[in-house]
Amino acid sequence: MSLSPTSPAPTFGALLLRGLLAGLIAGLLAGVFAYAFGEPKVDAAIAIEEAAAHATAEPSHHDDALVSRDGQRGGLFLATALYGAAMGGILATAYTLLRRRLRTPSNTRAALSLAGAALLGLVLVPFVKYPPNPPAVGDPDTINQRTISYLAIVVIGLVAVWAAVVAKRTQPTEWRQAMAAVAGFLVVVVVGYTLLPNINEVPATFPPDLLWSFRLASLGTQVVLWTTLGLAFAALLAYSRRPATQPERESVTA
Repeated sequence: MSLSPTSPAPTFGALLLRGLLAGLIAGLLAGVFAYAFGEPKVDAAIAIEEAAAHATAEPSHHDDALVSRDGQRGGLFLATALYGAAMGGILATAYTLLRRRLRTPSNTRAALSLAGAALLGLVLVPFVKYPPNPPAVGDPDTINQRTISYLAIVVIGLVAVWAAVVAKRTQPTEWRQAMAAVAGFLVVVVVGYTLLPNINEVPATFPPDLLWSFRLASLGTQVVLWTTLGLAFAALLAYSRRPATQPERESVTA
């Protein structure tokens, strides 16, 4: 009879390589999105900063930049590719550590769930509290405070996702699980938002449409990265578990 053995479960090294490859693909696609939708907003913000500097006879921060704008645009793809690869490595590590705890038999669903949780905790929760600002916005004297606050809200976002999972597993029915997950998530987020300081350093003269266009482009870049990362990693996992292409044939006699 014909036997169709499946590939053995991949090792952590194999999973890590898949995560890095998926992250590299996701990072490059995110770079394309950022270049198309984010860079024009950055150029517009820099133009506003330079115009304000010329009006006050003060040097612009970009006049003595070590890297030209053309160099920065080219470096954008390198930065997003490296960031994507790093996130892919983290996703693969999280998958290795948490796969048995995820209550689903589907590897695809497990990978997509982890990527979605990362998008929610690492991106969306911090975005609502501390949305990114374009050049010409922000006080250099408060950079340490802003960095600490941002890192704190990232941790809170991850804790909120964990609280949602824990709360969900305490309930017996699906609708109670959904309500418990939402409640657990919101409690942590609301407490975190309340405890952390509000930071608003946007000048009143800065165009609000440009500000929010930049912020939405930044958010879109992250959404593209994590969505592509989850899909690519899930696809690579499915590929690694395909049946063998050359099944061995054995003759069985009665």
